[in-house]
Amino acid sequence: MEPDVLLSVRDLRIAFDGVEAVRGVSFDVRPREVLAVVGESGAGKSLTARALLGMVPAGATTGGTIRPDLSDRRGRRIALVPQDALSALSPVHPVGDQLAAAVRSVARVSRKEARARAVAALERVGIPDAARKARAYPHEYSGGMRQRAVIAMATVNEPDIVVADEPTTALDEEHRDQVLRVLGERREAVGAALVLVTHDMDVVREHADRMLVMYAGRLTELGPADEVLARPRAPYTAGLLASLPEHAPRRRRLPALPGTPPAPGALPPGCAFAPRCSLAADACHATEPEPQQVAGRLVACHRWADTPDLLQEAYRASS
Repeated sequence: MEPDVLLSVRDLRIAFDGVEAVRGVSFDVRPREVLAVVGESGAGKSLTARALLGMVPAGATTGGTIRPDLSDRRGRRIALVPQDALSALSPVHPVGDQLAAAVRSVARVSRKEARARAVAALERVGIPDAARKARAYPHEYSGGMRQRAVIAMATVNEPDIVVADEPTTALDEEHRDQVLRVLGERREAVGAALVLVTHDMDVVREHADRMLVMYAGRLTELGPADEVLARPRAPYTAGLLASLPEHAPRRRRLPALPGTPPAPGALPPGCAFAPRCSLAADACHATEPEPQQVAGRLVACHRWADTPDLLQEAYRASS
């Protein structure tokens, strides 16, 4: 593992009843960076992210390596901000008690000290009147405030890596921006890296240093976020971007990716994206492409050299 790498994932595989839902994904996580993991529903984003914490579903089998193994150090070295804050918090215990319990799970401190750290964590994420709100129950918090509370819980022990699994999906734009700002402030304050699972390309553009694009359980493209967004090399990445309003010229119909992602147990031969890809050639239907270095990023595509023209062609076809 390289000296500047916090976490190294190599050939990660997750299967259910012999059917792989994550298929040979590799990437690194570096200090202070934001790594965005994007792709359509079912791409394996959340499974991949939760595997970093050793939180794969019961009955799953795994392969590959995650170094160092942080699954037994959740809360101390790595922590999770889940999508549904309400279900992540116990409804029968005050929020402050839950944060204090998180503190005492990794540190030998008194109940009074744990309570003080809990209140301080709520203050840091912008919870007003934190000492009083620490005595409140989750249902007494607003949606945005609950999300801040789970961020406080994830960062109260200053972990090296925070995994945020679609943390803003259920929030309006105002609360989304607040939550992302708080995550950014906490990341800068403690020097943690952030692995951000999201479908929101605005979030990627504004906050990510690198982005990992997944399709059908595999890495499709991995590189600096600004470069991938500006000049995608994988047709799937280009297709995702072409379907977003901010990428299309005004008054033009948005192009859409045809078809739907394949089910894990019904993958086509060759490249899983080939049946939906306008650039697919015979080789694409015959052989699954392996990730290769292209212009400072990893790309798994036989036709990567032709991909930069795909957005322009899509716009012409939709005009």
